[in-house]
Amino acid sequence: MSDTGEAELLAKQTAYIDTLRGLYRRERLVGFFLILAGFALVAPSWWIFDWSHLAIQIGYGLIMLGWVAYIYVIWKRTAWRRANPFDPKA
Repeated sequence: MSDTGEAELLAKQTAYIDTLRGLYRRERLVGFFLILAGFALVAPSWWIFDWSHLAIQIGYGLIMLGWVAYIYVIWKRTAWRRANPFDPKA
């Protein structure tokens, strides 16, 4: 393969990977911030022993929802990847 052919293939692969990485970015960020917010509610309970049990439960719920969002993103990106395999001739 010539250098220009390899460069074109590399450019196509890079564009494909960039597209894949960009999918469901908003949902990933929502999941990340839910996990952070949940941790922010749970973490003070380690030092403040009379911290509200409701706040701790809400914190664990937010952490769970954040991970559900991550699993959803993985599921949808995998489905997109299977429906759109990389084709170097495209």
